[in-house]
Amino acid sequence: MPESDLDLLIDAAKASGAIARRHFKASPEIWEKSDGAGPVTEADLEIDRMLRAELLSSRATYGWLSEETEDDAARLERDRVFIIDPIDGTRTFIAGEKSFAHSLAIAENGRVTTAVVYLPLLDLLYTASETESAQLNGETITTSAALEIEDATVLAAKPNLDAMHWVGAVPSFTRKFRPSLAYRLCLVAQGRYDGMLTLRDCWEWDIAAGDLIVRQAGGRVTDRHDDPLVFNSTGAKTKGCHAAGKDLHTALQARLRQPAA
Repeated sequence: MPESDLDLLIDAAKASGAIARRHFKASPEIWEKSDGAGPVTEADLEIDRMLRAELLSSRATYGWLSEETEDDAARLERDRVFIIDPIDGTRTFIAGEKSFAHSLAIAENGRVTTAVVYLPLLDLLYTASETESAQLNGETITTSAALEIEDATVLAAKPNLDAMHWVGAVPSFTRKFRPSLAYRLCLVAQGRYDGMLTLRDCWEWDIAAGDLIVRQAGGRVTDRHDDPLVFNSTGAKTKGCHAAGKDLHTALQARLRQPAA
């Protein structure tokens, strides 16, 4: 049995990647979820079953929250909980594109303490724990030192630049996009992009691992109201997600218009 939670998640992420590779471009069966929640494939479900069996057999006292497992309120009674997205970027996976990710985290009393994001087809393994730095393939990573909004490159979907969201003019940063929220957060942690922003409510499994990886890379992560993210909540959602180096985070947050109470 792995000695640490981080070792446990790394092993589990690599096992997830092995399953994903087997199904990738192999015409996996696909279903549409109810309520317009998007597609799920047999790969998502197989990875979810494997992870639940392996992780809970190693940490039987931990709770379980996964995109592909029916939610059980029993997790709310646990101090520690796994927060899992078997495949973050299922549409990307179906399309035969390589930038999907496995996102695995452990939260303790609402705060993520251990995190792994793995992109098996790009050979990218992002890791962090509260006692270890954020790393990519074993090398320490840090967020960018960008200060000025106008010089920044920010990962965000186009609707986030609607004028209704901003005080004054819409910031003139360069906008880029990646489908996987977990990958977006890791790219910020790596310093390849200066920030990421999503103003829609976020499912916890999409952002839990990335939250810690950015924080341990020296960045700041909050919801759209500038509050720290809290995980293992009743609804399993946050009020958006905003991540960047600390100075740029402050500058961007100051420009965001807050919804009326």
